[in-house]
Amino acid sequence: MEFLFRRTKVLEGQIDDFLDAVSQGALLFKHTIKNYLNQEDEAFNRNIATIRKLEKEADQLRRSVENYLYTHSLIPEHRGDVLGLLENMDNVIDTAKSSLNCFSIETPDIKPQLVNDFLSLADKAALAAEAVVMASRDFFRDANAVKDHLHKVYFYEKEADKIADSLRRRIFRLEIDLSHKIHLGAFVKHVDLLADRAEEVADRLSIYTIKRSA
Repeated sequence: MEFLFRRTKVLEGQIDDFLDAVSQGALLFKHTIKNYLNQEDEAFNRNIATIRKLEKEADQLRRSVENYLYTHSLIPEHRGDVLGLLENMDNVIDTAKSSLNCFSIETPDIKPQLVNDFLSLADKAALAAEAVVMASRDFFRDANAVKDHLHKVYFYEKEADKIADSLRRRIFRLEIDLSHKIHLGAFVKHVDLLADRAEEVADRLSIYTIKRSA
């Protein structure tokens, strides 16, 4: 199947740039959490600034694509699905930025014995986000290939959930104040939320793909 907006190179480029921004945001999410856990303050702050810039660029690109679709009256039969997909993908990078911003503001005291679990959780969440970006690219180019990536989104989201549940159990068995346990538990949810957002996009993308292939 050809690109959904064949002969519209400007729009194709904008959508690619938008998905690139989301993909880079997912990668930065993982690395920035690693920076925080390793107390690499300079790299952490630099990556926080970068993901904020990426989120802003993604938002601008999404609006530009939306305006282009309406002003040029393109694909009216698929326009709602495309706009819905872009809005939900924008939520993915926004969640990554917001979660990292919470680390910057609240500076949770993560115990050394929890570091590897937090790293593993961040890795699985980022992989889920990256997989849904790949699925979204295929939606525009070859709808038949979307499912090849959707199953990866669901796999990584389930793995993230398993790690998150195990990590929260470990936290609430530590000999620390209850307030500290609650604070750390909240940050488990912050990290895991990226995988949840990716799953939400995958659910919608599955429906959009069926409609486009019909």
